[in-house]
Amino acid sequence: MESPLLFLITLLCFLQSLLVASHNLSKSSTICKTTPDPKYCKTVFPHSQGNVQQYGRFSIRKSLSQSRKFIRTVDKYLKRNAHASPPAVTRALQDCRFLAGLTMDYLLTSFETVNETSTFKTLSFPKADDVQTLLSAALTNEQTCLEGLTTAASSSATWTVRNGVALPLVNDTKLFSVSLALFTKGWVPKKKKRAGYPWAHPSSGTSTHTKPFRLFRNGALPLKMTERTKAVYESLSRRKLTDGAGDGDDGSMVLISDIVTVIQDGTGNFTNITAAVGAAPNNTDGSGGFFLIYVTTGIYEEYVSIAKNKRYVMMIGDGINQTVVTGNRSVVDGWTTFNSATFAVTAPNFVAVNITFQNTAGPEKHQAVALRSGADFSIFYSCSFEAYQDTLYTHSLRQFYRECDVYGTVDFIFGNAAVVFQNCNLYPRKPMPNQFNAITAQGRSDPNQNTGTSIQNCTIRPADDLVLSNYTVETYLGRPWKNYSRTVIMESYIDGFVEPVGWREWNGDFALSTLYYAEYNNTGPGSNTTNRVTWPGYHVINSTDAANFTVTGLFLEDDWIWKTGVPYTSGTNLTAYDVVQKYKLPRGILPEGVIDYDLNPKTGFFKVYLNNTCRFPIEVYKVKYQPIVSGFIKNGRVSRLKGVSVKVLYFWLSIGEVTCDGQELELSVGAASEEFSAHQFARSPQFLFAQILRDRVIERPMTLFPILTASFLFLFCVPFTTASADDDLPTAYTLLQSYNFPVGILPKGVLSYDLDESTGKFHAYFDKSCSFALQGSYQLDYKSTISGVISENKITKLTGVKVKVLFLWLNIVEVIRDGDELEFSVGITSANFAIEEFYESPQCGCGFDCNGLKSDNLGRNPFVSSV
Repeated sequence: MESPLLFLITLLCFLQSLLVASHNLSKSSTICKTTPDPKYCKTVFPHSQGNVQQYGRFSIRKSLSQSRKFIRTVDKYLKRNAHASPPAVTRALQDCRFLAGLTMDYLLTSFETVNETSTFKTLSFPKADDVQTLLSAALTNEQTCLEGLTTAASSSATWTVRNGVALPLVNDTKLFSVSLALFTKGWVPKKKKRAGYPWAHPSSGTSTHTKPFRLFRNGALPLKMTERTKAVYESLSRRKLTDGAGDGDDGSMVLISDIVTVIQDGTGNFTNITAAVGAAPNNTDGSGGFFLIYVTTGIYEEYVSIAKNKRYVMMIGDGINQTVVTGNRSVVDGWTTFNSATFAVTAPNFVAVNITFQNTAGPEKHQAVALRSGADFSIFYSCSFEAYQDTLYTHSLRQFYRECDVYGTVDFIFGNAAVVFQNCNLYPRKPMPNQFNAITAQGRSDPNQNTGTSIQNCTIRPADDLVLSNYTVETYLGRPWKNYSRTVIMESYIDGFVEPVGWREWNGDFALSTLYYAEYNNTGPGSNTTNRVTWPGYHVINSTDAANFTVTGLFLEDDWIWKTGVPYTSGTNLTAYDVVQKYKLPRGILPEGVIDYDLNPKTGFFKVYLNNTCRFPIEVYKVKYQPIVSGFIKNGRVSRLKGVSVKVLYFWLSIGEVTCDGQELELSVGAASEEFSAHQFARSPQFLFAQILRDRVIERPMTLFPILTASFLFLFCVPFTTASADDDLPTAYTLLQSYNFPVGILPKGVLSYDLDESTGKFHAYFDKSCSFALQGSYQLDYKSTISGVISENKITKLTGVKVKVLFLWLNIVEVIRDGDELEFSVGITSANFAIEEFYESPQCGCGFDCNGLKSDNLGRNPFVSSV
């Protein structure tokens, strides 16, 4: 029985906390409306007013107290009835004792966190996610215990266990649900999680592509260790360790604190895995690196448990089907599902690589687990899990599986963790006759649990024995084990053996309106969603919703995966080209060779990453993509584009905007733009952009002078002061010389001009707009009135003059003389040319091809007027 004094102290602490705040107070009946069971919730609290955080602290503390009480109760039953109870009941009680110890840890950590938080303040997203994860796991532990007791103590001979342990546990489970609901209401920030949002990556250096690239690959492991440890590992594994670019202190390598070896012939440190685990240090914080257990080739018939104090253990085998851990416990043989596991891990930050985990009990023994993980931040890479019913028990907390194989029949991936499977192979096997296959049975029981199963970029195919089966077997993607079961399958290949309805009921209409099952962008003959179930809880989702079930969506942070060296994809598998098309732009606006990208779906800001600066030669021109290209994207438009430019002779012109209406694509360079048929950008091989440009350029390189006259000539078709052709005042051309400019920057045909000598403002007038081509390729165009501001060696604010270079109309805005060079600016860029090129003026209509006049006749006095 709980101490009356402890209860009084708890009650006094609660009542005192109510006096701290004098606003935002509510009755418990109001607060309880936010919980799954308001009627029960109202029985928890005293009849006083308080805010949601005060009630939340009280409920978490009461949960902690009830958990202590439950441990004492279980200990009493184990002590008194250890020999009298059936083995199955004793094992169920042992499970409950084990789980209750973990629950105490989770509740204590949660209470300390909320108790340190000021009233009316929420937690940061990472802290809130941590506590919500722990409270979710505490609730899962209670239910696991309750289910084990209910199953084991089903006979009349075990009524004392049912009444004395199981029934009180029902109320404890409800209390834990209240605590989780009030925490979610009072401490979790209200902005919902969305992968890629700025708060999910608070600094630019946290996204994976900006960190040193380090992966397990082809036997070259980026592990940093002492020379002794390195020598041991390399001599046994026959793998060379990567040297890295330095000593690994920059984060480019995975730090290893020590190594032990497991070799069955006795030549290593240990002959079995359990002994090696016992040698691992206790309660390490990971700052010194992982404790590496290298398990060599062999079949290890043992039941391994990685206890909660064996943190930061990395276990590496010699490969799937080489290093094998095997057992055969099952429910039929008197074990609970929970403790039937061949390999069980509870310690945080556990990593397993290149190992097979088996349970060989067979389909007739029903529940028989190969591996159970209730370890926060546990990772399994290139491993295989082989059993039949209930193969892989993803029990609780946060887990990640990459490039693994999972074999099973009924509910062979089950549990209530927040778990992501990436690039894995899921193989339904041949079950017993009259059984069906269900790949998943997710166990989320409360709407406030931040748990769920995400299957991303995986392959779902039948195992060989199912392919060869002599009887028909129905296979489903999953079924709802609990009320709020949540499973998402995305970007995966689903073979045609899966039933067209996709999913199966658990029992009647149980959970069909409260579950969340979703599919996104899957392929294969079994991926057609036309005939899928029509339950209220089933969804075909879009990329925005799918992002919530990626690594950075479901886990919020991904550093715990990155620091292990295991490869992973942080978001969806949409390529940059897919994203471009999703926003109704043709993929050809990007070149081939994009390796990664970031996209904030809320603001549209994106970055595209290439291996290197990318250049394409196009006759005398080049297109250049910087290693990072950024901008803002929305339907039919990319704006504020940075990192893409085209070199037109001597000019690098930055492309600033791209728009598309479905038929036409418009590219903008500053104030200049040009439209193209969108189908020209349907593909994005490297030659596409080159071909577009090639279609619009001359067939031989152009000389310097024609380009200058093409680009800038007509800048200076402007007369100065008010004058006409008949006036005695200086012509526009001679006046131009007085400001130290050569006459060749003006074409022929100026009728008059006006000039404000005090400000330098001028207008030049022609009888009509004037245009002509140079060398048959460059089109010049200037309006009948040109204006600007002139001073010695400088013309600014020029308007009315533009040149079409390739596909771009460029507005000439400024000309500056610097010694023997002229600098011409089109706003976004500028170029310098020798002044000697500007001694003659072209004519409207014919340019330099009038009456045999050629550019090679030019070259005498640059200050001689052609008028």
